[in-house]
This record gives sequence, C-alpha cells and structure tokens, in this order.
Amino acid sequence: MSTRGERLVNHAVLAVFAVIAVFPMIGIVTQALRLPGLDFSTFGTAWREGHFATYLRNSVIVTSITVVVSATLSIMAGYALGTMRFRGATAVFLLFLAGLTIPTETIVVPLYFDLRSMGLDNTYAGLILPQVAMSVAFGTFWMRAYFRSVPRSLLEAARIDGASSWTTLWRVLVPIGRPAILTMLLLTTMWTWNEFLLPLVIINSDEALRTAPLGLSFFQGSHKTDYPLLMAGALIIAAPVVIVYVFLQRQFIAGMLSGAIKE
Repeated sequence: MSTRGERLVNHAVLAVFAVIAVFPMIGIVTQALRLPGLDFSTFGTAWREGHFATYLRNSVIVTSITVVVSATLSIMAGYALGTMRFRGATAVFLLFLAGLTIPTETIVVPLYFDLRSMGLDNTYAGLILPQVAMSVAFGTFWMRAYFRSVPRSLLEAARIDGASSWTTLWRVLVPIGRPAILTMLLLTTMWTWNEFLLPLVIINSDEALRTAPLGLSFFQGSHKTDYPLLMAGALIIAAPVVIVYVFLQRQFIAGMLSGAIKE
C-alpha cells in the first residue's frame, strides 16, 4: 500500500507530464483559431487549399485495408505460434521478430525499385503491401504473447467439446481477447496513419494519391509563414486518430494492463 504522501508525489509527477504533453496542443489550437478572436475560417481555407479531402480519403483507404489485413494475418499467425507445437515454429517466430528490428530507412530504396519493377509505384497497393508486412511483424509478436497467456485448460475444454482449431480461435479466444486485439488495432492504425517516408518515396508523381501526412508536408512547403493556416491543417490531419483514440481509450488501457504481452 502506498502512503498518502507517495500518492501525492505520483499525482504531482503525472500532472507535470500532462502539462508538458498538453502545452504544445494548446499552442496549436490557439494559433489555428487566432485566439482570442476565435476565427474558424482558417480551417475552411486550409481544407480547400490543402486538398485535404482527397488526402484524408487516401489515408482512410490505406489505413483501413492495412489494419484489417494485417490484423487478420496477425491473429492467425499469433494463434499458430502461441498455441501449436510444430517443427520450425521458433525459426518462424524469429523471422517475424526480425521484421521489428529492421528500420524502414534501410529498406525503402530497394523496396521502391522492387515495387517500380512490378508497376506498383504510385498505387494504393504499393503503399499498402509494405505497411501490411511491417504491421504483421508487430501484430504476430503481440498476439502470440496474448495466446500464450491463455490458460491451456480453456483450449483443452474447447477441444473436448469438439471445436476445431478455427472455431476455437474465432469463437472462443478472439472474443475474450478483445482488449489485446483492440490495442493492436489502435497502435497499427496510428502507425499507418502517421507513416510519412513510404508515401513520400512510393508516391512520387501522382499528387492524387498522397496520404494526409504527405499532403500536409507539401501544404507546409507552400505556406511557410502562415502559421494559423499550418496549425489548422495539422489539426485536420490529427483529428481522425485523436477521435479513434478517444473512443477506444478504455480498451487500449485495458489491453496494455491485462498482461497481453506477458509470456
């Protein structure tokens, strides 16, 4: 049990870090709204001049497909590696782990030439496939840890009831693993939405396929000194991820604290 003094110190430290985290956002909102005058016209101007409708649509398409495909593959791979015993399982898992250790910067140039040779540069597929591969590496690690923490008695009970491996996965383990899965989905969504380097390299000639962060970068280049407009654009790009997090924050925290990565 912590003493009252320890709790006060903990709350004070948390309050300090909260202020540090929130202070830049206050500055951005103040600039975007031109406070104290409260001018919302900067958002409309940024929306029109920045073509953010197109860029947000592209990001939604890329992020949605990447998250759905990578989550499905991660759940199945994590289930196999976490609950089944087969020859080469350790080697396969280490191969997935290798994907977490390779920085995007080291592979982006050869990746671009590979995609260009297949005609996938300046396409949605060229943006989605590499990000699915990177997300599956993390997702498999995350879900394997969750499935390994599931009591063996639960798996044995499902088998005794005649459930196949497929049924056990989707009707037994996935429903009770909702916090861990939603945490993985939220992290993958944020990483995919904020990805900048891959779109910058792969989408090099088709402006209509730019994602939101890439579009914001070009918007910044053409409005270098108009800070209210730049701040409004930044808030427009950040809003979808913030909204998703607000709605899923309880599940996200539950997934982080439920021992989802406990071996």
